[in-house]
Amino acid sequence: MFQRILPFIAFVTLALPLRADPAARVDDLLAALRLPETLEIMAQEGIEYGGELEAEMFAGHGGARWQAMVARIYDVSRMEEIMREALEQELAGQDVAALTTFFASELGARIVDLEIAARRALLDDDVDAETRLKVEEMRADDDPRLELLEQFVTANELIEFNVVGGLNANYAFYRGLSDGGAFPFELSEEEMLADVWSQEDDVRQETEEWMYSYLSLAYEPLEDADLSAYITLSETPAGQALNRALFAGYDVVFRAISRELGLGAAQFMAGQDI
Repeated sequence: MFQRILPFIAFVTLALPLRADPAARVDDLLAALRLPETLEIMAQEGIEYGGELEAEMFAGHGGARWQAMVARIYDVSRMEEIMREALEQELAGQDVAALTTFFASELGARIVDLEIAARRALLDDDVDAETRLKVEEMRADDDPRLELLEQFVTANELIEFNVVGGLNANYAFYRGLSDGGAFPFELSEEEMLADVWSQEDDVRQETEEWMYSYLSLAYEPLEDADLSAYITLSETPAGQALNRALFAGYDVVFRAISRELGLGAAQFMAGQDI
């Protein structure tokens, strides 16, 4: 199981009076990031993935009941609440208002719009395939834009954060399967961890392919100067704090979701009534 955990990353330090309530400040930031829209797309990705799980693990035995379970697990309001709590904790003491100001600015809003549009577009398998092919062509042509994308990925540790998040989600799914009685034998913690770590190369490869596909599509309309400025901003203390906070939140969300998917899948694999 692999979840693509991609936060928005753009930052600046601007002076703006803070709202007194820390929770309200985080809500303002989430609104500027349009996080609910991103979570909606993630939920769509997850529901599609639920169909793949059924086909691979208990084909013909899930049907409407499994679909309804997956839809309940990918509850956007619950995902948003978990993210809000994680951000409140991780961003304590940070200049949240400055981050909100950037994302509400003309450039910040445009970047957020491009990121959301690209993620939504990649729900289409044809678009995904075409964009991956385009990245291969960029590499073959030594396209200078690719160097900027690589700088952006490095500055924000996007590959490492996503690989760790993906492996954590895979382990949680595995744990859910085991706790739900999917296996006719008992698996030790060491066996589960070894199996999950054996997936690292595959998770890393898929992460890198999808990441560059996504970034090349999202930032294609940006001028090089805007993308370079974006990279610089992402390296600021406030930017790094937001990046860590978002990944921490996504990690909590997808570990919970993955375990519940594992528990649910175990019931169908064991032939239990729901």
